[in-house]
Amino acid sequence: MQALVCGVIGVPFLGAVASIAVRDKASKYVAAGASVVTAVLAILLAQTPGDTYLFGSMPWLGTPESAGFFGYQLDSLALVMLLASVLVGLSIVVFSMGYLSGNNRDHPTKAGHARYYFWLMLFMGSMVGISISPTLLQLFIFWEMTTLCSWALISFYNNDESLRAGMKALIMTSIGGLFFIGGITWVLSDTASLRFSALGAMPLGARVAVFSLFLIAAWAKSAQLPFHTWLPEAMAAPTPISAFLHAAAMVKAGVFLIARLLLGGWMLSTGAGLLVSIAALVTMFAALYLYFFQDDLKRLLAYSTIAQLGYIFLGMGLGISGSSMAFRGAILHILMHAVAKTTLFLSVGAVAYLTGSRSISKLSGLAGSMPLAAWAFFIGAFALTGIPPLSCFWSKIYVLIGAMQVRGAFGPTVVILLLTESLITFAWFLWVGQKIFFGRTRGAIGGHVEEAVALEHSGAGLPLTMKWVLILLMIASFLSPIVGIPLVHRLLQ
Repeated sequence: MQALVCGVIGVPFLGAVASIAVRDKASKYVAAGASVVTAVLAILLAQTPGDTYLFGSMPWLGTPESAGFFGYQLDSLALVMLLASVLVGLSIVVFSMGYLSGNNRDHPTKAGHARYYFWLMLFMGSMVGISISPTLLQLFIFWEMTTLCSWALISFYNNDESLRAGMKALIMTSIGGLFFIGGITWVLSDTASLRFSALGAMPLGARVAVFSLFLIAAWAKSAQLPFHTWLPEAMAAPTPISAFLHAAAMVKAGVFLIARLLLGGWMLSTGAGLLVSIAALVTMFAALYLYFFQDDLKRLLAYSTIAQLGYIFLGMGLGISGSSMAFRGAILHILMHAVAKTTLFLSVGAVAYLTGSRSISKLSGLAGSMPLAAWAFFIGAFALTGIPPLSCFWSKIYVLIGAMQVRGAFGPTVVILLLTESLITFAWFLWVGQKIFFGRTRGAIGGHVEEAVALEHSGAGLPLTMKWVLILLMIASFLSPIVGIPLVHRLLQ
């Protein structure tokens, strides 16, 4: 067990160092190899029984409880996050092997590959560290590492837009990190422990106050109101990085923190559950409103991510209010959303690769020249909006059923609001999909589409690595519930 854990966290970091050492030409092969090994180790860990191991001490704290600040905790929550991070990370690395190219019409890239794969592998290793952390201190260390990696990767193109977006993401998520430090300090001073269960030893009033500090940190990391503005601007990053950032890394760290705290075995008041739930609903509908003002496909997907993270916070808020089914749905949505959103982002990446555009108003008639991208977009959109039997249908139905377990009028109200949000999102994504993939091509984009057709016929269109990743993600949109549902049913046992 310990050897597998050392491997799954060590290999990505070794891959990062090796990627920068071999320079641009070979870095993609090194990163791909390290990602494959990490994914295999993660799958093997998913077959093992849960375990927790702690080591390390800080005797200068002067208390007998000041031992065991590092190690690993493998349970269902850790495995859900681990599989989402590593398997999506593998797909991002393989997709990037074709995407980072001088043939990319959106962003021709002939240099900087080693730097790209260094930060990407470091990002993957940091997400593995977050997934298996058994204490607040270890989670915070890897939490801050993801902040650094996201800044470097958002700024990858080194132009004014990307540098500004990277700095904004760094500043706003670091504000959340300050609240995280405040929570750690308070817990340690009151309990001499940094285990997630330590909050249970605090009086209820102090417990709610500390939880509020961690909640603000999570809102900033997961781009919830009022900290949401950094995420759409982060679309200045390369599209594969946007996919990783939105689907399985960075923004998922915030919801993971709250889920890990709630599984610590202590209780919060119903008022705290209402706070989390109402804040989630406000964020979801604010993001939904902003859908209609987006012309850039990636920015539309960014606001969709904000709304879908609201689903996860809502499920956890309902869990605080007593609904175990909603809490399981929230955790399941971490993995289901990861698959659906990665499929959507990479389909948009394929479109931009061949046409040089992500503009909804300019793109049209692409299905004939890019059928694979069209299939991936619609399957990703249907999965995201909860069309059965695709991935997010299962997590959303858990949350809906769980809402009905909450006493009073709040539960049925939540159900009505969620169904309304899902219906509007489905209609809007369907409209966007038919707009860009059907109808006649026109304007300058039409010329690019004709060139794309010629390239596809000559075998020089989308690289094979990008095609295979899209195919596998479409399959995963159907099969991922088979993996996720058994894992979440082991929660709260």
